[in-house]
Amino acid sequence: MSNSIFGTRRGSAPVPLSLLDFAMAGKGVAARDALADSIKLARLADRRGFTRYWIAEHHAMPGVTTSSPPLLLARLTGETQHIRLGAGGMMLPNFPPLVVAEQFGLLASLAPGRIDLGIGRAPGTDMATAAALRRGDIGSEAFPKQLDELLHFLDGSFPEGHRYRKEGVYAVPGPLQDQENGIPRSFARPPVWLLGSSDYSARVAAQMGFPFAFAAHLADQNVDMAIKIYRERFRPSALLDRPYVIASFGVMAADDADEARRQAWAYSHAMMRMSTGRSFVIPGPDEARDYAYSTGELRLMEMWNAKIMSGTGEQVVGQLARWHQRINADEMMILNLGYSQQAIYRSTELIADAYGMPDDIGSASHA
Repeated sequence: MSNSIFGTRRGSAPVPLSLLDFAMAGKGVAARDALADSIKLARLADRRGFTRYWIAEHHAMPGVTTSSPPLLLARLTGETQHIRLGAGGMMLPNFPPLVVAEQFGLLASLAPGRIDLGIGRAPGTDMATAAALRRGDIGSEAFPKQLDELLHFLDGSFPEGHRYRKEGVYAVPGPLQDQENGIPRSFARPPVWLLGSSDYSARVAAQMGFPFAFAAHLADQNVDMAIKIYRERFRPSALLDRPYVIASFGVMAADDADEARRQAWAYSHAMMRMSTGRSFVIPGPDEARDYAYSTGELRLMEMWNAKIMSGTGEQVVGQLARWHQRINADEMMILNLGYSQQAIYRSTELIADAYGMPDDIGSASHA
């Protein structure tokens, strides 16, 4: 089994802990400021010993700035030293597989051994925006075929007789670049993770022997089923000889539990808006508190808010521990959900403290 994809338990942490980021831009916050704060957050995660820093792909959502994970990841390769960087994930139907292979081949060459490629099959946006991205009919894509093509580009492994092999189409940077340049094969492609919030990707990941990441922050009601299916149906591969699963959860910690709940409620307001056909905008906590909710809106608010673990750092870590005891994930991933980037940064600090992570992995000894 390849150790390169594994998380490392830091300090007294029970299992590896990672971060998922949206570069949140709350109401009144410019994209440049949200991105600057995400860079600071990645530096913090690197210093505190988080295993991964993954960036999600979303489009046409004013509250989310990560429309192009590879661009932000390229910047982060120079801002971090230890942490694995990745997409959580690239929505494959939005791109030609060759484009994804080239982007992540470039990233893997910039930061060898530190890049993860998470793949999803959802659009990461509304259907009208998805149509604009894809320039075609939504639903016409064959995800398994796209994934197979991507893997062939990453490995330089199209079979004899395939059009791309005959015509010399390959990803650069990639393994065939070394071959054409007459040097020993030096390219090591990033590991591919399959992402999902239902059992579909769990089944595909199990069949292919790939690591699997489940988005419990979106569908915690499906996490038990998906992980069970993945583990029961897993087939060993050259990458993995046993299943490896990450579960991601929405969190918000603060020095004061009430402030954590205020921040989480503001995020839930944006999810309520999106669920009712409006744009995803995160209001300030006071605006969210004072909003006159209809019965239906309040029901949606409570549904989304129930998915977020909020409170002090110790309280959030306690909730994470209960989830881990229930699902026994190999790695846990957190997504800080609130209005303020300052609050998100502080939430990360508090959770790292409560999780028993070192202050600075550059100077601290750890397990």
